[in-house]
Amino acid sequence: MSVVKKELFESELLRFITAGSVDDGKSTLIGRLLHDSKSIFEDQLSSITNTTRKRGMEGVDLSLLTDGLQAEREQGITIDVAYRYFATPKRKFIIADTPGHEQYTRNMVTGASTANLAIILVDARNGVLTQSRRHTYLASLVGIPHLVVAVNKMDLVDYSQEVFDRICKDFAAFADELNLHNIEYIPMSALRGDMVVERGDKLAWYQGTTLMDLLENVAIDHDINLNDFRYPVQWVCRPQTEALHDFRGYMGRIESGAVKVGDAVTVLPSGLTSRIKEILLYEGSADDAFAPQSVTLTIEDHLDISRGDLLVKTGETPWVTKEFNAMLCWLSEQALDSKRKYLIKHTTRTVKAIVSGIDYRIDVNTLKQETVDTLNMNDIAQVRLKVQQPLICDDYVRNHATGSFIVIDETSNNTVAAGMISQQIN
Repeated sequence: MSVVKKELFESELLRFITAGSVDDGKSTLIGRLLHDSKSIFEDQLSSITNTTRKRGMEGVDLSLLTDGLQAEREQGITIDVAYRYFATPKRKFIIADTPGHEQYTRNMVTGASTANLAIILVDARNGVLTQSRRHTYLASLVGIPHLVVAVNKMDLVDYSQEVFDRICKDFAAFADELNLHNIEYIPMSALRGDMVVERGDKLAWYQGTTLMDLLENVAIDHDINLNDFRYPVQWVCRPQTEALHDFRGYMGRIESGAVKVGDAVTVLPSGLTSRIKEILLYEGSADDAFAPQSVTLTIEDHLDISRGDLLVKTGETPWVTKEFNAMLCWLSEQALDSKRKYLIKHTTRTVKAIVSGIDYRIDVNTLKQETVDTLNMNDIAQVRLKVQQPLICDDYVRNHATGSFIVIDETSNNTVAAGMISQQIN
């Protein structure tokens, strides 16, 4: 990896989510992270201190830092996905505090879709529950590469190592079923602050890292596919000036892989080929570029290229297909209508499509497959899709950018589902 790439990854922010059962302490944990890393303002601290006192509670209810919706504060639960931003000298962070209730599955999927890491909270008193398993399955479904099991409320079980070891064993057995292996286990008390930012003095038997140390140092440089060059064209740049009247650049973001001047590229779906002539960045030209940089590319030949086309390296062609299987999470309150057409937005291409069949729905609590005729809000199912114009796809496991899409109701323009492509249908 070049020095430039190394510096980019070292300074890149870490996106992570918290998830778990209701009252496991997700919002309190985030509040503790923000408070102990000195990432909140004095007026914020004063406000939540006053609110805590009005409720007749002692100390400071740190969960109020994230539970911003009035409905959440009244019920004491997290409903929407609450995003918070903070930074330490080592790294920048975006936190998504996701809902614990099953009825808000779609919210968690939304928050998890761009995360590098997931923190699954487990109440030390209750152990691994159905909701813990559900959120772990959803994290594996969207392909989050790093997983942390935070065994919280250790102060309520006398910081027992035996309790912690039993929970780790139970969780590991379930994770094996999902083929999840990159898992870290941390005992903690978000309320007391043990093993969150500071180690505290109650968990001397635990020799591992604190949560903050892990978040600051987890390696994310391999989270982006740097092998398969995928460049969806967002805009064809043709300046209407005398000096640049012959200029034709293709603007967009490199979703995966890397490219350099002189590389042979193929334009899909047309299959036309050329070579990279220039790579233009905001600060000037470059000899090479890589994901996730936004660049303007020029090529040696005058080809018919427009928004929605995909540039790949010649010889590294993904699928070009009109029919494929996908895991679909239904987001809309209005049920799927298999008799009507929807719009699919995939990278920068939007096409009409139909759901030609539902193979099965997943019971996210038991992971059992169920036969259904339609999909309702929060349902997750494997479906078959047919599109009117070809899409250029990869398996989602291999490439998140070209393996994912959203489904849009063309009447209301609402996003009704999110999908992950799993297999081409020949």
